[in-house]
Amino acid sequence: MELNEANLQTLTEFLRKTLDPDPAVRRPAEKFLESVEGSQNYPILLLTLLEKSQDNVIRVCAAVTFKNYIKRNWRIVEDEPNKISEQDRTAIKANIVNLMLSSPEQIQKQLSDAISIIGREDFPQKWPDLLTEMVNRFQSGDFHIINGVLRTAHSLFKRYRHEFKSNELWLEIKLVLDTFAQPLTELFKATIELCQTHSTDVNALKVLFSSLTLISKLFYSLNFQDLPEFFEDNMETWMTNFHNLLTLDNKLLQTDDEEEAGLLELLKSQICDNAALYAQKYDEEFQPYLPRFVTAIWNLLVTTGQEVKYDLLVSNAIQFLASVCERPHYKHLFEDQNTLTSICEKVIVPNMEFRSADEEAFEDNSEEYIRRDLEGSDIDTRRRAACDLVRGLCKFFEGPVTGIFSGYVNSMLVEYAKNPGVNWKHKDAAIYLVTSLASKAQTQKHGITQANELVNLTEFFVNHILTDLKSPNINEFPVLKADAIKYVMIFRSQLPKEQLLQAIPLLVAHLQAESIVEHTYAAHALERLFTMRGANNTSTLITAAEIAPVTEQLLTNLFKALALPGSSENEYIMKAIMRSFSLLQEAIVPYIPTLIGQLTHKLLLVSKNPSKPHFNHYLFESLCLSIRITCKANPATVGSFEEALFPVFTEILQNDVQEFVPYVFQVMSLLLEIHSSSIPSSYMALFPHLLQPVLWERTGNIPPLVRLLQAYLQKGGPTIASTSADKIPGLLGVFQKLIASKANDHQGFYLLNSIIEHMPPESITQYRKQIFILLFQRLQSSKTTKFVKSFLVFVNLYCVKYGAIALQEIFDSIQPKMFGMVLEKIVIPEVQKVSGQVEKKICAVGITKVLTECPAMMDTEYTKLWTPLLQALIGLFELPEDDSIPDDEHFIDIEDTPGYQTAFSQLAFAGKKEHDPIGDAVSNPKILLAQSLHKLSTACPGRVPSMLSTSLNAEALQFLQGYLQAASVQLV
Repeated sequence: MELNEANLQTLTEFLRKTLDPDPAVRRPAEKFLESVEGSQNYPILLLTLLEKSQDNVIRVCAAVTFKNYIKRNWRIVEDEPNKISEQDRTAIKANIVNLMLSSPEQIQKQLSDAISIIGREDFPQKWPDLLTEMVNRFQSGDFHIINGVLRTAHSLFKRYRHEFKSNELWLEIKLVLDTFAQPLTELFKATIELCQTHSTDVNALKVLFSSLTLISKLFYSLNFQDLPEFFEDNMETWMTNFHNLLTLDNKLLQTDDEEEAGLLELLKSQICDNAALYAQKYDEEFQPYLPRFVTAIWNLLVTTGQEVKYDLLVSNAIQFLASVCERPHYKHLFEDQNTLTSICEKVIVPNMEFRSADEEAFEDNSEEYIRRDLEGSDIDTRRRAACDLVRGLCKFFEGPVTGIFSGYVNSMLVEYAKNPGVNWKHKDAAIYLVTSLASKAQTQKHGITQANELVNLTEFFVNHILTDLKSPNINEFPVLKADAIKYVMIFRSQLPKEQLLQAIPLLVAHLQAESIVEHTYAAHALERLFTMRGANNTSTLITAAEIAPVTEQLLTNLFKALALPGSSENEYIMKAIMRSFSLLQEAIVPYIPTLIGQLTHKLLLVSKNPSKPHFNHYLFESLCLSIRITCKANPATVGSFEEALFPVFTEILQNDVQEFVPYVFQVMSLLLEIHSSSIPSSYMALFPHLLQPVLWERTGNIPPLVRLLQAYLQKGGPTIASTSADKIPGLLGVFQKLIASKANDHQGFYLLNSIIEHMPPESITQYRKQIFILLFQRLQSSKTTKFVKSFLVFVNLYCVKYGAIALQEIFDSIQPKMFGMVLEKIVIPEVQKVSGQVEKKICAVGITKVLTECPAMMDTEYTKLWTPLLQALIGLFELPEDDSIPDDEHFIDIEDTPGYQTAFSQLAFAGKKEHDPIGDAVSNPKILLAQSLHKLSTACPGRVPSMLSTSLNAEALQFLQGYLQAASVQLV
């Protein structure tokens, strides 16, 4: 694409259309942009637009499009086309920092993100001057520019907080510190001085305080992995200033907004984080500063109000106390009973209260509330922090703390009992306190795994939880109902089974509650209970028989819950449906005819605009379970599933709903694999479309498409050969594309093995030699362990299918003596690497045939390879698998490839059974070897024993004697 006015105009038009709410206008525009993103100058055109366009909306749109383009395409992945030319890459890196610093804030943020994405790949090796270019801007004195630099540095260094330690990481951090630490410290001091100079100018203070917050975040990232020498030497400067900022209170920076945290709160929260980091990781060096931070943070907690804007500050301040009280040598700070009482009274209890802001979130923003409360993303809530502090204090003071709180719990419950309608929040706080006191260790899978012995969970359940669950009006006190459900869920491993069974019908009833939080928690609790394992870990704790009385109600209520306002795509309900199907198994068969209609209808609706990936995944899992369970009971019902699903599937494939296409292929494979005879015509009509190259461009489609083609071959190899012979080159074209890619070559072999196994031999005769030539070309260009393992399985499968003579002839027809070279250079040295029962069996049977059914092995120059090949086969039987991988082979996992293509999501319940192409024809390959050697020795007496005695090592010979005895044969 030329850099000219016409192209800028075209691009502007298409960008404008991508903002159109009408999918008929938006989708084609998005497709167009996707189609041109491989063109040279495309990113430069976007940058030109975001710099020069007169229309602000277009500038922001260009910035977002540019950032997403960088996100998808900057990383260079082996075997994938590189969509950004070197020229464009250089031009982007040369201009982007300047452009970012001179853009308005909205655009600055997008470009700053783009720089950090590029930096992650190219910095420091391919972009050595990035840091110096940024540091030089500190001198500008313009805080719009300085904040741009700080923001970019923050997004660049943030990853140091969660990277694994490695030499490369140390070297990179060292380089950053050498260039950046000193200027950052100077900027920190200068900014603090400027705050004093401009202490009466509110606009100047706003800019300066946002700089201080960014500087504090950078401090956290640069100190996270280890304590750098520079910061240790300058600790006095940093800590004294941090302490002063914590105690600072500037009236001009106080905000009236009760919701949104102001600059002062954001800065102090980050300083609490920094102090907690030092207290936890570098406590010796930090010891001199600790007492004054404890005092400052304690005062902060006692004087800060209950407004939402202080939530982050309060929770970080409490987290600081929590991290200090867990360390043995700060224990003395908390030992005094009065101190403990004071912490409980002034910090913990007030921050466990259910505030009106929480109530609003519960009613009006349930999704966010659930995410914070259930999924533990409530790191910045007061309640979570208070809960962590209780746990921290219990480490050394479990008895006194439990004692203090028991009093609070009892008085709260007494208050509640006086007037439930008014005082229900007291009970909520009491339940929360009991939960935080009782839970010592928790996992996603089992809920609470370790509990405080001083708290009687069962008694509390019977006296205070069950009453709420049993109350006939499920819509009264929804918060307490949700608390009660959550209690059952998190203490499920602690409560006796009979109480769980008592709770299940009550939870089923709560699926009908109007409150989104309440019915979501009910679904989630049921799903968790249904996954619990029994004592012997082989079966589920709760059996299908035990929930038989409520089965109908359970299924009815779950599906009805999807119709409740706000829950039409509720992933917890969908997951509970999936789990119920899985637990109930054949008990769901009578309900499937009505349920499948509801599931398909739901699928049709969500396919119009897929927005909830988890919901969609569980929806497809539930479809697979319905098919599996029903067709296991009666295989003939597969037709009625196809009737129900195919119209929706057709629509999904025609509209190219990218997120759903891989799922559709998996469900179709499952359906097709259930058919016992040939391929139905409805599938054959689709076959040519599955070979279209465009489908194979998306990595997420490859595994399910290969499996679907394997199902076609398995069920209808002869049909394809007779009615679609013209499609065989297309099928082999797919194999050729896959085999060229290191990431997907194993998929190419899956396809090839199915072709060899299921297609009539004559239908592929003309292509066989070309297949082998392609494989040899790949072996020469990049021989990897994964490729060699797959190649060995294929060669041996070919031998099993077509015979050893055919294998030797095809190799030698490509190049004289090729067969010997393959045996010597690949089969003998590498066969030990083959893994997997079926794969090993195929290799064993194939090698046995080469040893015993290939005349060339007995009387040509290949004979010298006979004993080493036998030795390798005995090694395959008896030695441990060789799983070593050469140093230079560390593949990028398919899942890691960047981009917005939906990665492939395997459906657990669409799983494919392992297929053994040899089957029962050979049950024990060792016996087969013995019998085949016996047969060979009968045909040429004396030869086999003499070859064995001269060159097979003693240990292998001993194993072989064992096989011969087991088969009751001997060699002559």
